Amino acid sequence: MSVTREAVETVLRQYTDPHLNQDPVSAGCVRSIEVQGDRVSVQLELGYAAALFRSGWAQMLAMAIEHLDGVSRADVQVDCVVRPHKAQDQVPALSNVKNIIAVASGKGGVGKSTTAANLALALAREGARVGVLDADIYGPSQGIMFGIAEGTRPEIRDGKAFIPLEAHGVQVMSMAFLSDDKTPMVWRGPMVSGALLQLITQTAWNDLDYLVVDMPPGTGDIQLTLAQKVPVTGAVIVTTPQDLALLDAKKGVEMFRKVNIPVLGVVENMAIHICSSCGHAEHLFGEGGGEKLAAQYNVDLLASLPLSMAIRSQADAGKPTVLADPESQIAMIYQEVARTVGARIAQSGQIIAQSMPKIVISED
Repeated sequence: MSVTREAVETVLRQYTDPHLNQDPVSAGCVRSIEVQGDRVSVQLELGYAAALFRSGWAQMLAMAIEHLDGVSRADVQVDCVVRPHKAQDQVPALSNVKNIIAVASGKGGVGKSTTAANLALALAREGARVGVLDADIYGPSQGIMFGIAEGTRPEIRDGKAFIPLEAHGVQVMSMAFLSDDKTPMVWRGPMVSGALLQLITQTAWNDLDYLVVDMPPGTGDIQLTLAQKVPVTGAVIVTTPQDLALLDAKKGVEMFRKVNIPVLGVVENMAIHICSSCGHAEHLFGEGGGEKLAAQYNVDLLASLPLSMAIRSQADAGKPTVLADPESQIAMIYQEVARTVGARIAQSGQIIAQSMPKIVISED
């Protein structure tokens, strides 16, 4: 019995990509299916970085195709190709940057900078070219998290652009590199917005798939500047389960919705504390808050992370968890977040369409 393309597609439709939540055929990932006698070769293309996932995915699909009658061998090749996306048509694209991810929170102290650093490192581990911009002008912390020594300054190219510093395979730019650690930024809103725009547009990013922007907390000047002047692709909202944090996180979600930037998902930090002495688990900041927020706004709960001493100490030491302990359960959660965020960006045309209001014209 000869094998047909339709039979191969039927097999592929039975498997769901866990990040796209669709089978490869429906998601438009199939680039080619070649049948030569009893041999089948399939080429798939994922629109997100997934170096740690793709070989296992290819193997699983190849084994499934080999179970078809008349197939002796199946080869499945999975390539990852990250394409540029932006939410606002009226904002010009940034040269050398394909996608900009804003990591935001309604209030400070919820682990936003830690999430941004680990997300960037996880995307880099998945094979993407990644940059981090520390847009928290008043309290920049990415320099410390990436282990960049105090007093390190970026080089300037042709007197026009900063060359970002590189740490752990990620390009990093921060206000902290242009001032010293002890000098506070006592600036009014317009100065801060101007500084942010300069940092983004006058940094010579080197061919990035993703630029992760660590936002300051709240919904003020900087957030508006970013939304109106920078081609942001999507936002990740960081919160804790505490009611007070959720109240502010909701405002963050609403703000991004108002400026037509899709919310890619919610990360809930400090969800549970497990005692290092006795193993007792308790929800110090309440329970299920991130889940409620995600359900209310119809977005993904990307991760629910524990209150862990390791996350804190590794970030303070300049080697965030993804780098310090890449095989740990927490690092694996960050990898899953990175792939899901990339997948949501690849589907961002659909996300934008879903979040837009429906306009009904009646003849009354």
